[in-house]
Amino acid sequence: MKLLKLVPDNTNLDFMRWRNVALILSIIATVASLALVGIKGLNLGVDFVGGQVVRTTFAQPVNVEELRTRVNRLGIGEASIQEFGGPRTYQIRLPKPEGGDAAASRAVTQVRGMVIKSYPGARVDAGESVSGKVSEELARDGALAIILAMIGIALYIWFRFEWQFGVGALVTLFHDVAMTMGFFALTQLQVDLNVVAAILTIVGYSLNDTVVIYDRIRENLRKYRKMAIVPLLNLSLNETLSRTMVTSLSILLALAALLILGPEVIFGLTIAIFIGIFVGTYSSIYISSPILVWLGVKPDSFLKVEEGTGPRPQET
Repeated sequence: MKLLKLVPDNTNLDFMRWRNVALILSIIATVASLALVGIKGLNLGVDFVGGQVVRTTFAQPVNVEELRTRVNRLGIGEASIQEFGGPRTYQIRLPKPEGGDAAASRAVTQVRGMVIKSYPGARVDAGESVSGKVSEELARDGALAIILAMIGIALYIWFRFEWQFGVGALVTLFHDVAMTMGFFALTQLQVDLNVVAAILTIVGYSLNDTVVIYDRIRENLRKYRKMAIVPLLNLSLNETLSRTMVTSLSILLALAALLILGPEVIFGLTIAIFIGIFVGTYSSIYISSPILVWLGVKPDSFLKVEEGTGPRPQET
């Protein structure tokens, strides 16, 4: 049986031919994404802006979408519902209402009354508020986690390869995160802790793809010391293209199935990872690699120089 190959063995695409065009498009898209975040802002969920949390246990299995519809009909804001600790216990999160503690208490009372009336045998175990202070701490910690992850990855690449590779990885990660945040600012999809987890996942995936390509580039820099840097990058990208396509497509297909068939509660998580994987595949080819050219990397850049003898003889 002949194996299916998404990328033929003799593939020789000239990726670097479009590096300047890709750079311009990436700069425009990144600036536009940051502008969207600054102008329109992000639709932050209860995790980051505070609100009410109502924990309910049902006597029988319930349809989550039906429950969400019933809560939304109360007119107290869009509800976020998640399974909590068991198949019949759910956590209903509501946005912080205007009117202070009195309005928050009324919202919890409305949800409690609806649940008891619509679902015989159900009980409301807890109704509590998420304070603005706690939400601010979550937002700060989430942003700090993303920033530290990006810096840590850049330092890892720097020590494993060279500083140019570390800069390339950091720019690539910043591009991927900016694109994802710009998408959420444009669509105004809710940003909660699930989205923060998705962004950290994107950072990890982008690192994995970038390290594979960088490792092949480093091998070829040692192997082909007389080859110009642009053909060498093209060679490295073509040699890793099959792995990149298979990995990315398999993940995107699984995510597409979740987007179409999966529950609404994980839609934000799924769409964030989907966008991040798509953008990350592009950036690993058209940002992480071309940036080495712009930073002046050459085939002999990392050859050790012996004192008084100049560069070591080049291998054929």
